[in-house]
Amino acid sequence: MPASARRPFKRPRHVPATDYEVVIVGAGAAGLSAALVLGRCRRRVLLCDGGRTRNYPSPAVHGFLSRDGIKPQELLRIGHEQLQPYPTVEQRENCVTTASRDPLTGTFTLTLDSGREVTSRKIILATGVMDILPTIDGMHELWGTGVLHCPYCHGYEVSDQPVAVYGCDKSVAGFALLISRWSKDVAVCTDGWTKMTDHARHRLQRHGIALYEQPITKLVGYANKTLRHIEFQDGSTLPRKALFIHPQQKQRSDLAIQLGCRILQRNGSVAVDKRILTTVPGVYAAGDTTPAAQQALVAAAEGAQAAISCNEQLTREECA
Repeated sequence: MPASARRPFKRPRHVPATDYEVVIVGAGAAGLSAALVLGRCRRRVLLCDGGRTRNYPSPAVHGFLSRDGIKPQELLRIGHEQLQPYPTVEQRENCVTTASRDPLTGTFTLTLDSGREVTSRKIILATGVMDILPTIDGMHELWGTGVLHCPYCHGYEVSDQPVAVYGCDKSVAGFALLISRWSKDVAVCTDGWTKMTDHARHRLQRHGIALYEQPITKLVGYANKTLRHIEFQDGSTLPRKALFIHPQQKQRSDLAIQLGCRILQRNGSVAVDKRILTTVPGVYAAGDTTPAAQQALVAAAEGAQAAISCNEQLTREECA
């Protein structure tokens, strides 16, 4: 019998009846990876695709083994396509609006934005985060091309070009020193923040990194959304090829809070253990939702790990 025609194992009588064994919320690299592994485990899975991913404005995904330079939407298209052979994986273009856990059975009830309610034995949260960019003219328009967040993803493309690093706190100096691995022409722009320590100033000076503390008026780009120059409030300009920034972030979904998962105070991410399990039994999290490095390859790896942990826990329950 071909693999595509095989039926999943029957549910043991002591296992609660649910619509799905796992609901995966979010269909980026983490969610797709989790769905692929669970499909190969013959688990009944609902994959909820909530729309555009965080890297949608980016022209390419870099550092992803075998897919370096691929367009983000093409990577997702391939991911969805490779789920087709697995009949137990259902894909829906739905957001999950509410989720709750039954303390007696340990199962979950989730409400989709269509109004449909589904039940599941486990949940994998792969909802990601939203970037909160400074309210500077041009910042949103150039995001993903002229304004960049990750040197590991985009640093190579601006190697040896004049670049800037934006920041209004003590972390900006360390970020600029990291960026100097890709370019020796680095400038720090603090947009009016003047509380950098003398030690940090000396470090920047020692490595030839210029410091611009005056407020920024706007970012001026080209038609292809690359950066042309930074314009300051005093009328001066600074020609740059790109601006790197570590923006503030927030969780894209409040489902982790609804379910009672522990949220890390330092960065708002969802706390997980080595099995990618949150503090709530049966709830796993993967990708940018967690404290791990925010890269597509890492997200995919976390999604796979969440799926493996999830499947093994389901198996322990079934074989009790």
